[in-house]
Amino acid sequence: MAAGRQRGAGPIGVRVGRIINHYNMAKHFDLDITDTTFSYRRREESITTEAALDGIYVIRTSVTADQLDTAAAVRVYKSLANVEKIFRSLKSVDLHIRPIHHHTEDRTRAHVFLCMLAGHLTWHLRQALAPLTFTDEHRPQPTNPVTAATRSPQAHTKASTRTLENGDPARSFRAPLNHLATRTRNTLRATGTTKTFDLLALPTPTQRQCQELIDQHTAAHRK
Repeated sequence: MAAGRQRGAGPIGVRVGRIINHYNMAKHFDLDITDTTFSYRRREESITTEAALDGIYVIRTSVTADQLDTAAAVRVYKSLANVEKIFRSLKSVDLHIRPIHHHTEDRTRAHVFLCMLAGHLTWHLRQALAPLTFTDEHRPQPTNPVTAATRSPQAHTKASTRTLENGDPARSFRAPLNHLATRTRNTLRATGTTKTFDLLALPTPTQRQCQELIDQHTAAHRK
């Protein structure tokens, strides 16, 4: 240690420990700390052993091989990222699962249940409206499930040109939802009467397209 920086085995150890524990490397070094000095030695055998396992991980499942082969098990494991994305959506500005302004168990359960239903609906809406958004509709499935996921050429084109294949502008997921929200249901009363009736405003071309995509997706997933 340079003069004037750290003195005393305690302060030096705290500073070194903060760094070495941050990178989880303590098992690979022998440290020698005194009140005035600090030195280290690499544990070459430990480093070599761990380096031989770099990039290797094990996935264990209770599902039999005839139901889920090795490649499928890896794909299912990696699909957990989608579940984590949904939970982030639950906690973010999309669904507002928190704060929970309820004080009884039944109401809290109902609140969380409704948020989970909203998350399920959000997933289906993202899939249905994908042709209008930047969502990758043709994500290629790699032959080796361990390799990193890649985007399709169509997705790269949408991202770089910010347009769809038909020339229309590509949108974020929320853009078509916000546009759908502008469609109104008007309560009308005929002149000279007290009776009223509701009339749904005619959809814009974009609203009509959104509704058609949602109807198609719903029909395809109806059981």
